[in-house]
This record gives sequence, structure tokens and C-alpha cells, in this order.
Amino acid sequence: MTAIMPEAPAAGPIITEPGIYEMTNEQYHADPVPGGSLSSTGARRLLAPGCPALFRHEQLHGQKPRKVFDLGTAAHGLVLGTGPELVRIDADEWRTAKVKAEVAAARERGAIPLKPAEFEQVHRMAAAIRQHPVASALFSEDSGRPEQSLFWVDQATGVWRRARLDWLPTLGHGRLIIPDYKSCVSAAPESIAKSVLNYGYHQQDPWYVDAVRALGLGDDSTTFVFVFQEKTPPYLVNVVQLDQATRRIGRQRNRKALSIYRECLASDHWPGYSDQVEIVSLPAWAQDRQMQEIQ
Repeated sequence: MTAIMPEAPAAGPIITEPGIYEMTNEQYHADPVPGGSLSSTGARRLLAPGCPALFRHEQLHGQKPRKVFDLGTAAHGLVLGTGPELVRIDADEWRTAKVKAEVAAARERGAIPLKPAEFEQVHRMAAAIRQHPVASALFSEDSGRPEQSLFWVDQATGVWRRARLDWLPTLGHGRLIIPDYKSCVSAAPESIAKSVLNYGYHQQDPWYVDAVRALGLGDDSTTFVFVFQEKTPPYLVNVVQLDQATRRIGRQRNRKALSIYRECLASDHWPGYSDQVEIVSLPAWAQDRQMQEIQ
């Protein structure tokens, strides 16, 4: 079947019309919408355990690159067949002036420097994805396009929203299934459930589904799946879909975040955790356990 995916226009420095855009990761995170737009990550940052003040600080100042992000970004790029250049630095320790200069030069041109073991690690991770029957089909070269940036206006709040899909499947091949790649320590179901809670992945799912529906790319059958992969041998892969109740909670949290964002934007007031003295209790599970211990 011939692909009927809409052509993505070349991205300019400013986005004023809803649509699908080709742009770099840096351009996307710089937020090219005049007046600002809200991403899924931003929506999660606005809500507890985050707060509007943290969201605003990161919006204005960005986040410092961390080594764990380098590895994740490197694996992400290899799996999707895109992303920054990977540079193997032939030294296990980056202590000498010569090696430090090589690392700095790589970062300066936007590449990711990796130690030999890390370089081998991310390539083995990508190979394991290609061997998984479901994950390999979801990310096959002829099934879609990587890293597409979607922009649209939320009808309920008037807020500009944005999403950067790991993979936008080619339209016209039946039900639209949007995959998202996550490297992790453990891809066991119990660990994934904790990650969903800790990182708010149940908000990302409906956020991205909203994006494709708002732009007329998907319908009510659109499905979002996470492709989790462990970062240590044998680099196990687990493809999961969140249940309906979990997605419903995520969607409701997204609505709350959109309302908070609209209010903060209108007032230019981005509150922190609290301006009052708050009462803090032990978590319920800890209370129960410690009460049992002292009885």
C-alpha cells in the first residue's frame, strides 16, 4: 500500500501553525512557539512531586547533560536510526589532557563521546532490538519516520501543546500504533510499573495520542506502546501497553497540568512547593510497617 503520510514541512525558527515538523532535538526543546507551548515532560514537571517553579526554571535554563543521558541518547539514536554522531574515545578513563580535549571536541560539534565499553554496549542494545519480533517490526525502516515533532492547540484551554514522537508510523497500514523507546535498568513488569509512576509515563501515553488525533493522523483505535530495554546483557526487551485505568489517570493529570500552565502563563506567577508550613507524614506503607515493629 502506498504511504499516505502527510509531508512534514521544513521547520522554521518559529511555529505558528499546527502540524508535523522536521527539526532537531535542540530546536524542539527550545520551544519554537511564540509565547510558549507545553510538552508532556513539562506537564509532568508542573505536577507533584514537581511544581511550577521547577518547570519554569528548567524552561528558562535547561538541564545540564548527564552521563546517563548520553548513554540513553546514544542507544535511542541507534535504535531509531537517527540522532547525534557517536564517537568512540579509545580510553577507559578520561583523565589526560589529550583525552579530555577529544571528549570536549566531540561535545562541541554535538556528538556523543563514549568509552569503548559503552560504544559496544549501545550497539549490542540496538542489535537486540532488531532481533525482538515486535520491537523490530515497530521500528523497521519502512514502517515510518523517526523523531517527528507535532504541534497543536488544545481546544479546551487554548494552550499550544507539542510532542516529539520517537516514531511516527506510516499511515494507511491499519491501526496506528505509536512506539516509544525507553532504556532502563530492569524491563520486568514490576519495575516498569514503578517507572510509570516515577516518571509519569501514564501521562506521556495520552499526551501523544492526543497529538496524533488532534492533527487527524489517528482515530479512537490509536494505540501507544512502550518499548523498554535493559542496559545490561542480555539487553532484554519488553513491549508494554498501559491499561485503561492507568491511561485515564494520566489523561486527567494532563488536564490539570494544562490548567495550571494556563494560569501561570497568564499571571507570570510560577509558585514553588508552598509558601506555608506544611505537615509531613511518613508514607502510609512505612507507617504501617513501623507501627507493627513497635507493637
